[in-house]
Amino acid sequence: MKAIKIIAAIFMLAGIYGCQAQQTGNAEAEPAQPVRDGVFVHISHGYEDVHRVLMGLQMAALMMETHDVLVYFDIKGIEVVLKDSEDIEYRQFPSSHTQLARLMENGITVMACPGCLKAMDKTPDDLMEGVKVANKDAFFSFTEGRILTIDY
Repeated sequence: MKAIKIIAAIFMLAGIYGCQAQQTGNAEAEPAQPVRDGVFVHISHGYEDVHRVLMGLQMAALMMETHDVLVYFDIKGIEVVLKDSEDIEYRQFPSSHTQLARLMENGITVMACPGCLKAMDKTPDDLMEGVKVANKDAFFSFTEGRILTIDY
């Protein structure tokens, strides 16, 4: 009988120790990093509405601090990301070339619509250094979180 009590006590202690060890192990695990949402900034205007262009670039710069960002140019916006584009300036905003360089230096993807390039009789070789030709897969793979869109 005494032997049974000793064996039962050993199993109880082993069970208690095992639970404590398991809890300690869980407490030491690093918490998962929250998934960042992505911001898709769509710029379809160019020289005809410089405020929209510079505001879109400014929003991308503000968002890149806390979100994954992709900037997409199409329609008239294509003229802003060409090698020979004018450096747009307007009021208090940093210029277009300044903002584009800053975004790309910080790893932000800047893309141009291939169909819109073709419609302007331009090719990917006409794009500024660092600007990529858009593809649909990149629209969904630049972030693991939700995709929020801002249109300019």
